Amino acid sequence: MVAPGKGILAADESIGTMSKRLEAVGVPATAENRRAYRDMLVTTPGISEFVSGVILSDDVFRGKANDGTPFPEKVDQLGMLPGIKVDMGAKPLAGAPGETVTEGLDGLRERLKEYVPMGARFAKWRAVINIDDVLPSRYAIDANAHALARYAALCQEAGIVPIVEPEVLMDGSHSIERCEEVTEAVLQWTFSSLVAHRVLLEGVVLKPNMVLPGKGCPQQATVEEVAEGTLRCLARSVPAAVPGIAFLSGGQGPEPATAHLNEMNRRGSQPWGLSFSFGRALMDPALQAWKGDPANVEAAQAALAHRCTLNGAARSGSYTPEMERA
Repeated sequence: MVAPGKGILAADESIGTMSKRLEAVGVPATAENRRAYRDMLVTTPGISEFVSGVILSDDVFRGKANDGTPFPEKVDQLGMLPGIKVDMGAKPLAGAPGETVTEGLDGLRERLKEYVPMGARFAKWRAVINIDDVLPSRYAIDANAHALARYAALCQEAGIVPIVEPEVLMDGSHSIERCEEVTEAVLQWTFSSLVAHRVLLEGVVLKPNMVLPGKGCPQQATVEEVAEGTLRCLARSVPAAVPGIAFLSGGQGPEPATAHLNEMNRRGSQPWGLSFSFGRALMDPALQAWKGDPANVEAAQAALAHRCTLNGAARSGSYTPEMERA
C-alpha cells in the first residue's frame, strides 16, 4: 500500500459529497454518472505504476464497471488493491457542542465479513477533529481515538489492513503552530488507544493531515515550514513500527499537496514511508476535464495520470514545479 513510488487513490466520497462535486461541474448527480466517473478513474491506463490501492464507498464497491466487472475485481485486475470505506460519517458528539464522533462500529464485524469475500484488501475510517483556540476537547479526541482503535482491531481480526485517519481540519483561522499542537495530541492519543486495543502497528497505515495553518489564517506557511512542522509532529507521535504514512490532502489544491509531500521526502529517509492518499488533489483536474462527456474520458484520464505521476515523483523527493507543465 505504501510501496516506493506509489500512493492511494481515495475515490470514496459519499453519495452526497460526490453529487455536489458533479453538480459543481454541470453534471447531473445520477447514480449512473457517479458510476461512470469512478469507472473513468480506475480504468485510467498506467496509474497502477503510481497507485497501489483505490478506496471505494459502499455503493461503488457493490457496483460494476462499464464492462460489467464488479468494481473490486476490476481494480484488482488493473494491478491495484481494492479498499472500502466502512465508517458511517461524523455525527454530533453528545455533550460537546461543535465537535463530532464518527459512527459505524455497530455491525462492523459482520460488514467486514461481507466485504472480504467481495475483494476488500484494506479499509478506511475517518475521524474528524474540529480545531480553534479552544477545540478540540480531550473528550472528543478520546472518543474518536477509541472508535479508530476498535475499527482497526476489527479489521485486523478480519484479515485486512486498516487505514487509520484522524483528520484535524484545515477550516478556520488557526495558526500552523496551533495545528501542530493539536495534531500531535490527536496522534499520540490515537496510538495510545491502538496499543490498548492490541492493534498490530506493523499492520496499520496512518492517514493524517499535514501540519498547516487554517484556510482563514492571515499568515500562510511556506512549503518548508509545512514539511518541518509535519515531520517534527510525526517524530513526536508516530511509532517507528508503523510501516507507512499516507497523507490526506485535506482541501489543499493539487500542486500544494504534491509540493508538501515532495519536500518531506526530499529531506531524507524517515522511519516510515511517506506517501499519499489524496482525493480531490488527485481527482479534481480529471473531473474538470471529464464533465460527464464520454468524449472527454481520454483527456480526463490523462489529467489523472499526470497527477499520479507527479505524486509518484514526490514520493522520492524528485518532483519539481516545472513538471506541472510537462
